Amino acid sequence: MSSHPVSPETPLSKLPNFDPRTVAVTGIDTHLPALPPGAMTPDALRARFAFPPVWAPETSTERKMSPRPLAHASVLVPIVTRERPTVILTERTTHLSTHSGQVAFPGGKRDDSDADAADTALREAHEEIGLERGVVNVIGQMPTYTTGSQFIITPVVALVRPGHVLKLNAYEVADAFEVPLDFLMNPAHHRRHLMEWEGYRREWLSMPYMDGASERFIWGATAAMLRNLYRFLAA
Repeated sequence: MSSHPVSPETPLSKLPNFDPRTVAVTGIDTHLPALPPGAMTPDALRARFAFPPVWAPETSTERKMSPRPLAHASVLVPIVTRERPTVILTERTTHLSTHSGQVAFPGGKRDDSDADAADTALREAHEEIGLERGVVNVIGQMPTYTTGSQFIITPVVALVRPGHVLKLNAYEVADAFEVPLDFLMNPAHHRRHLMEWEGYRREWLSMPYMDGASERFIWGATAAMLRNLYRFLAA
C-alpha cells in the first residue's frame, strides 16, 4: 500500500477560495459515546446488518452544487478484519473532475452491466484499488446519500480478509490507506464545520486522522456516511 498523502497545499474543493481544512470548527461531539469494541467485531457487524435496529440517518442529502443530472453510484465501505479492525480509504488524484484530491471510499458510477449496488461497489473497488472479490464479504447496505455533485450513493459495507494485496489505478487513486474503525466510530473525533458562501449556509463534518506525520483529512460525503454508520451501529 502506498503512502503519498495529498499535500496540504492541494485544493480539496473546486469552489474558488475554499479549503475545508481552514474552516473553523464549530463543535466536537465529545458528548456522544464511542462505539464499544464488542460492537465492531466481525460477528457483531454481521448480526447488526442481519437484524437492523430502528434508526434514521443523520444526514442524507447535500445542497445541489452541480447542473448535471442525478446519477446512481455505489461505494464500498471495506472493513478489514484485523485484531483492531480498520477501514480502507483512498485519496483521489488531483486531476479528476469531481472530488479531486479528497479522501473517499473506493467506488463510482453504476454501469448498465452491474447486477445491483453491491456489484457496482465491488467492480469499482477492483478497478480502483485492485481489491479482489474473493477476499470481500458483503454484509449489508446503508441508506443512500446524495452529494452536491448529484450522485445518489449507496454505501455497501463489507468485511475484507487481512493479507489482501492492493494495486492502485494511478489515474484515479493517488493513495490508499487504513484508518482504525474505532477511531472513526468515536464522535470525539467528529468535528463540525459551518460556512456561509454566496447566500447559503453549508455544514459538514470532518474526521482528520494522523497517519504517522501526515494528516488524512476525511470530510464531506465520506465523513457523513461514516457518521451514519456510527448512528446505525450505535442505535
